[in-house]
Amino acid sequence: MLEIQNISKVFNPGTVNEKVALDGLSLTVNDGDFITVVGSNGAGKSTLFNAISGVFLADSGRILLDGKNITFEPDYVRSKYIGRMFQDPLKGTAPHMTIMENLALAYLRAEKNTNPFSRITKKERELFREKLKMLDMGLEDRMNTPVGTLSGGQRQALTLLMATLVPPKILLLDEHTAALDPQAAEKIMDLTKQITQENNTTCLMVTHNLKQAVSIGNRTLMMANGHIVVDITGEDRKDLTIQDLMRMFKEQAGKEFDNDRILLSE
Repeated sequence: MLEIQNISKVFNPGTVNEKVALDGLSLTVNDGDFITVVGSNGAGKSTLFNAISGVFLADSGRILLDGKNITFEPDYVRSKYIGRMFQDPLKGTAPHMTIMENLALAYLRAEKNTNPFSRITKKERELFREKLKMLDMGLEDRMNTPVGTLSGGQRQALTLLMATLVPPKILLLDEHTAALDPQAAEKIMDLTKQITQENNTTCLMVTHNLKQAVSIGNRTLMMANGHIVVDITGEDRKDLTIQDLMRMFKEQAGKEFDNDRILLSE
């Protein structure tokens, strides 16, 4: 269980560029939750993910994972049990290293019983091959290929595999299909659902697609001005429509949802 307790973050405090990115935000994420997160630019979505993953320390508040206070743990420590994917396919992999080497780095970083200087065994190489085969992209036969030669969709699929090779306690997906063409985006989304369901992975996914927001996972959040203004799950979400979501946002935020990129997404 992830517990976020009253966290706040202000950038450039005391200047003309002061920006309140998170404002006393609290959230409880239960084990196995798949939560979609929607909000306009500047709502605080990526800042929330940065706080969870340890990119920066929150100005106030606490973050607990399975009852352990991780508020002051640096990102490289949290990366052992918090997986993350970004919108840019180039961010999740090392382009000059091979597919095999990228997978080995991810595995050794996250696996509890190894250290960064361990050697990958034949059994582990076979594990990598089987996982790559699941992607259905032929990458299992290209394990010695530099990752920089792959397409954006292939790199994002590899990044997803790296982030879940050792199942994390929390998986953060920050618009991880937004930069891909529709066919590749659909493929990555299908793989995401398959992998998270198989591992019962607790997941938060920022999306710009309102159809995804109401149809994928078991819970939907909408953010505005560093707050969660809509949090809907269970039976209330079962027959939720995009129009319902927009109405709820207006009622709670006191304004219309006005992000054209999100509203026009299919």
